[in-house]
Parts: sequence; C-alpha cells; structure tokens
Amino acid sequence: MNDDVLELLFTGLGETVYMVTLSTLIAFAIGLPLGIILVATEKGNVLEAPQVNKALGTIINIVRSFPTIILIVVLLPLARFIVGTTLGATAAVVPLSIGAAPFIARIIENCLKEVSFGKIEAATAIGANPLTIITKVLIPEALPSLIRGLTIAVVGIIGMTAVAGAIGAGGLGSLAIRFGYMRYRDDIMIATVITLIILVQGVQFGGDFLANYINGKRYKFD
Repeated sequence: MNDDVLELLFTGLGETVYMVTLSTLIAFAIGLPLGIILVATEKGNVLEAPQVNKALGTIINIVRSFPTIILIVVLLPLARFIVGTTLGATAAVVPLSIGAAPFIARIIENCLKEVSFGKIEAATAIGANPLTIITKVLIPEALPSLIRGLTIAVVGIIGMTAVAGAIGAGGLGSLAIRFGYMRYRDDIMIATVITLIILVQGVQFGGDFLANYINGKRYKFD
C-alpha cells in the first residue's frame, strides 16, 4: 500500500471520526431529554402525561421510519441553511444527528424502564421531587445500560456515515465508493473495510469496558 493510499485512508478516517463524534454528541443532547420525557410521562410515573407521551412517541417513530439515505436527502436543505453547504463532513452532521436522536431516545427509554419501580416509589416516599428522582435514581441506576445502549448507537452512526459518503459527505464510505468501487481499487476497498471493522470493534470494546467497570464499582460498594 503506497503513501497516497495511506493518506486517503487517514483523511477518510479523520472525517468519519469527526462526523461520528459530533453527530453522537448532538444526537445524545437531543435524545437524552426525549428519552427521559418518554419514561417520565408514562401512566403512573413521576410526570404522568399520557397525551404528551403518545404525541412524542409518534413523532419519534415517524422520524425513525425514514431510511437513512432518504432522511439525509430530505434534510439537505436544512444542512445548507445551517452550515451553508450540502457537501462535506460538517454538512452531514445535521442529518446524521437528527436521524440518530430518535434512536438514542428509544434506547434511553428502554434503559430507564429497566430500573426497578420500587426504587422510584421509595424515592417518592421520602419526598423526592421528579427532577431528583430522574437525576439521582433513574439515570445512576441505568448508567451501565445507558453506556451499552450508547455504544450501539455509535456503531449505528458509523454505518450512517458510510451511507452519507455516497452523497458527498466524505469519510471512509465516500472513499470506498469513489475509489474502491468506481475505480475498481480492491486494495482501497479492503483497507477501508478493515479500518471500519477496527473502528467498530474499538468502540464496542470501549463501551463494554466502561459499562463493566461501572458495574464492578457498584457491586464493590453495595
């Protein structure tokens, strides 16, 4: 593998990591409160509001129903409005963040639902307000599951960046399509696939390690 290929590979990797990191942070910032609201507004929970819960759940499901490539195309005008262009890694962050946020919201909802309702009742019995219950009971108790769920989301976003690469976002997906597929460069295609595998495995290992570490500390002090 010559220096030019390595340069292309490292450039593509840098663009992918940039898109994944920024999209994950923005999607998590949107998805976390949405997931909390979905749980808190359920019937019998701390902020019971069935109509709000149903409306929010419907909106989230609608956004999640869009295939990635269609969602990216639909949101290109919004990307142009926000960053001034529809091309490049920064422009891709807009649809990637919006596309990943509902997925993260559902992951957070499912993780928080795993917390024993008895712990919520106990906190309510001693006079804890809804905000305290959410921040001191629900999130800490669900933290290992949240980390594992976020790890799954990051892996999914990596896959989304590859799709975004097909319409000018850059990154490893674009590299594989423009050089590996269109120019029949099998060496670039193989190198790109191997790099993506290593990236995904690294994210999965890091997420599992952190979740297990937190679980271990919890059992140590219980």
